[in-house]
Amino acid sequence: MSQDRSLDNAELLAVLDWYQSAGVDLAVGEAPVDRFAQIAPAPQAIAPRPAQPNQTAAAAAPVPAAALGGDPSEARQLAASAQSLEQLRGILDGYNGCGLKLRATQLVFADGNPEAKIMLIGEAPGAEEDRQGKPFVGRSGQLLDRMLAAIGLDRTKVYIVNTVPWRPPGNRTPTPEEMELCLPFLNRQVELVAPSLVMTLGGPAMQTVFKTTNGIIKMRGKWQRVAIGGHEVDAVPTLHPAYLLRNPAAKQQAWRDLLGLKVKMAELGLG
Repeated sequence: MSQDRSLDNAELLAVLDWYQSAGVDLAVGEAPVDRFAQIAPAPQAIAPRPAQPNQTAAAAAPVPAAALGGDPSEARQLAASAQSLEQLRGILDGYNGCGLKLRATQLVFADGNPEAKIMLIGEAPGAEEDRQGKPFVGRSGQLLDRMLAAIGLDRTKVYIVNTVPWRPPGNRTPTPEEMELCLPFLNRQVELVAPSLVMTLGGPAMQTVFKTTNGIIKMRGKWQRVAIGGHEVDAVPTLHPAYLLRNPAAKQQAWRDLLGLKVKMAELGLG
């Protein structure tokens, strides 16, 4: 076995990158804790209980899905009870049905103008959004601001939300179960804002809003009339700013989508 040695800078950065990819990117204490040094208490002997008549059948019964996490019907009822965005935010603050909330720093509800007629829908908060409590404030958010400015928009003229309001660990894609639990709140948010135009950012948001399994490259730039909750609206998908940062050549495709949004705005007198 090789002897312990100090890691060089490149190795330390690689370890930190591995931890961040695994979702371990926030300190939870001032000092590290050596869990291996903690001795677990010895288990105490427990006398067996007498068997009950229906005990075997009860143990074999399947566990309801709601018992393993949140209940989608509860989420729908809570979302429908909100009569304003302020009420909806308060409901989400108190909602513990989605496990993403347990690891997130805070709720990322929305940013921009709730009176705006243009809504942008992204996927989920990242690390910087989780820290600040606002969507699209990291590098991808800075690029989004420049994209909006290119067609005469800014955050006072749009309303920005995510399909999931809490950051998934390690910035992973939300699971279908997590999406199902958060979807009623997104639907109600759209109903309360009642936008005239919607642009989705990235594949997961597009698949949620357009109810499709198609990929973003196939769907981007194509306008459709969609129903989000009880609100019908013209919507178009485009590429996520984070994708554009990784693939700068794709910016020309996103630019065409933005020009299409500008045309739609002019048609509706929203310019």
